[in-house]
Order: sequence, then C-alpha cells, then structure tokens
Amino acid sequence: MQRKDGTCYLCKKLYMGDWIQPTHEHHIMFGSADRKLSEHYGLKVYLCLGHHEMSKEAVHEDKEMNLILRRDAERAFIKKYSFEKWMEVFGKNYLDEYTPERRKYGYKSND
Repeated sequence: MQRKDGTCYLCKKLYMGDWIQPTHEHHIMFGSADRKLSEHYGLKVYLCLGHHEMSKEAVHEDKEMNLILRRDAERAFIKKYSFEKWMEVFGKNYLDEYTPERRKYGYKSND
C-alpha cells in the first residue's frame, strides 16, 4: 500500500504532512495469522512513532485510526482482487459501501 519513503502514512493522509521522519512498518491486519496475510498481500504501511504506538492517535490504541487503515486496506485489496476474495481471506467487511445489500443492487464505490 505504501513505499518505504520515510513518511508516515497517517500524517500524510490526515494532515498532509510529507516530512521525512523515522517510521515503523505496520501490518494493517495484525495478530499472528492476519499478520502473515497482511504481509502476503502487501497490506502494510509505515507510521511515525506517534501514529504507531506512542500517542492518543496510535493505531494500537485508537480504534478509529485502526479502522481508517483497515478501510484503506480493504479498498486497495478489492481494487486488485475482489470483495468476495477479501471476505474469503479476512472474513470481515470494514466498508459501509460494500455491504452485500448495496452490492446486490449495483452500488459502486467511487474509490
């Protein structure tokens, strides 16, 4: 999802900050089995220490920040594979726009 370029994925997304800083690799789908799947499918980003572990906005502390990343990961995965494959691999939908009812009636995401 992101090249390692010294920028924090969330600083860039939320604050348009593209300053170079130390970053940590973060597997978006974490936990032992999901971490391996995250690695396999490239669902990882680089985060500054604050967004990774050391602030109120850290993805390991803040459910909303974690959800932002999971939604972005699901969108990226769906673009490359499909919603059905996402559900087969990860088993949970994080995107409101991809509920089965909306998909059934032809709703398309703008992403």
